[in-house]
Amino acid sequence: MADLLGSILSSMEKPPSAHDQESRRKAREQAARLKKMEEDEKRKKAEFRKKMEKEVSGFIQDSALRKKRYEPMSKIKRSILHDVAEVAGLASFSFGEDEENRYVMLFKKEFAPSDEELEAYRKGEEWDPQKAEERRRWKEQAALETEEASRAQKRPASPSSNYRDKYSHLIGTSAAKDAAHTLQANQSYGCGE
Repeated sequence: MADLLGSILSSMEKPPSAHDQESRRKAREQAARLKKMEEDEKRKKAEFRKKMEKEVSGFIQDSALRKKRYEPMSKIKRSILHDVAEVAGLASFSFGEDEENRYVMLFKKEFAPSDEELEAYRKGEEWDPQKAEERRRWKEQAALETEEASRAQKRPASPSSNYRDKYSHLIGTSAAKDAAHTLQANQSYGCGE
């Protein structure tokens, strides 16, 4: 019985020492600081969202503007701005190479960018519609010239050699003529005399 009581007592936790109480207090303080930081972050995101909603609303109401470019911002802020733009019915795109240089551009749906315009922004270039039109014309001209050159090079299809000459070692030179002359209908094929 003493052994049983001894094993039960040894398996029980000891009363908390002053060191354990101190570490628990520090853990509670750290959890409280973390919760406060999360609440501050949430509040800042909500404030940023309200600010972006106000700016996007102003952009939509300004009939002179077709697009709006924002300064580079963090990934979280870009995602908030994309969400606000989607709710407002705008097209939004992120451009820039490095994470700290990425920025957002908003476009009104009726002035949505073309693929060439998006490609120019992705390359970090400014979009110039006149240059784009010149490039398009140049590409069309190059395609027409290529097509004309391929037409001029086309020849009528004809075999490069005669198959009889190529396979004469197999079939001989007069095999087909000899076989044609000896062809007769006979009884084995259902023809009777």
